[in-house]
Amino acid sequence: MTSWKSTRSGSTATLTQALFQGPAADGGLYIPSAPPAFDAARIARESRSFQETALRMAIGLLGDEVAPEVLEEIVAEALDFPVPLVSIGDDLHVLELFHGPTAAFKDVGARFMVALMDRLDPEPDRTRVVLVATSGDTGGAVADAFAGLDRFKVVVLFPDDGVSEEQRRLFTTLGRNVTAARLPGSFDDCQAIVKAAFRDPSAERLGLTTANSINVGRLVPQTFYYVDAVRQGGWTDGCAFSVPSGNLGNLTAGLIARMAGLPVRQLISALNANDTFLRHLATGAAEARLAKRTISSAMDVSVPSNLERLSSITGDLERLRSVVWARSCDDAATLACMARVRRERGYMLDPHAAVGMLGAEAYRRERGGQGPVVVLATAHPAKLPDVVEAAIGERPVVPACMQAALAREERIVPLESDLSALLELLHEVSGGRVGVR
Repeated sequence: MTSWKSTRSGSTATLTQALFQGPAADGGLYIPSAPPAFDAARIARESRSFQETALRMAIGLLGDEVAPEVLEEIVAEALDFPVPLVSIGDDLHVLELFHGPTAAFKDVGARFMVALMDRLDPEPDRTRVVLVATSGDTGGAVADAFAGLDRFKVVVLFPDDGVSEEQRRLFTTLGRNVTAARLPGSFDDCQAIVKAAFRDPSAERLGLTTANSINVGRLVPQTFYYVDAVRQGGWTDGCAFSVPSGNLGNLTAGLIARMAGLPVRQLISALNANDTFLRHLATGAAEARLAKRTISSAMDVSVPSNLERLSSITGDLERLRSVVWARSCDDAATLACMARVRRERGYMLDPHAAVGMLGAEAYRRERGGQGPVVVLATAHPAKLPDVVEAAIGERPVVPACMQAALAREERIVPLESDLSALLELLHEVSGGRVGVR
């Protein structure tokens, strides 16, 4: 793959440009300029580990611009944890993406992206300000990945409602080059002000970049585990994937893996009550509504940024409908699913994975879906222990990677939902006056 293009004007950029620019200059998002010219199915057949799968996929997607030995270094450094496929019976499988350092699937994308940025920066002595909005898990993964790389000043914006203490402490307790800023409102409000900051003329002077899923550096590595799930399952005829969906970045990565030849029978977009994407598939419109607070809080997104990518890659609504099927559920159904799966299958789901399980079951029931279905488990149950305990009557064991964060002191900057206030904070951070212990 030689370049990336904007979803809007079609203007192209190199990987390095796309990596540090975040959104395109025209406000669009970067997507592959051409379909991947390699066979992901072959990689799934021939690889012997997640790390080998990841390296071969990285070479296929980025090898025109990044030397294979550099990609090998990055994979070894960033992806040093497993992504096991767990069978729970009836050809239902759970891909556990929560074994990284912050117990969420965002570790895969964030750690790979940071390693790329550290090596490919055309101005390696420049201070960079990394601005990221989080609805739960992105903040912790990005903050952890950048921690200690002091020339990168990370600002994590999070809504004052909807992020659990366990999620929050993973990015509010790090200090040094990480600043956590709390905004009133929802994740959509955080995401909107991030986009506004990138449109401001001062963005270039700040060296501003983003680590949300709009950054291609996060999007690319998320394709790796789709391919590795097929490898682990040994499914030459492929499988369906049920993807808990919020900002639709994970779903977009699955679509790119499918474009690269991975035998994906169906991509299932599993949604909570924030069902903008479901309504878009039904009507072609994407009317924004106020985000609803749910127990699967990382998916509480009413304006999914990556819908623009999905639409641009597929080209038209009918094509999008042919490759992605969607269903939504409410909190009551999510809690009931968590209880039922624990009781009948002995498996503990977090609420996001439970939404994914409901999507998988609906696909079989309503569409007659046959063969293996893989549910992406995007976060450890201990990220939302109160919800899990309410559903199944037991509290999840806290993994070691979270225990230290829960014991540290939080440092939070209160911020108004005002662009001028955010820009002032970014300038302070750039000068090293905020977020340093």
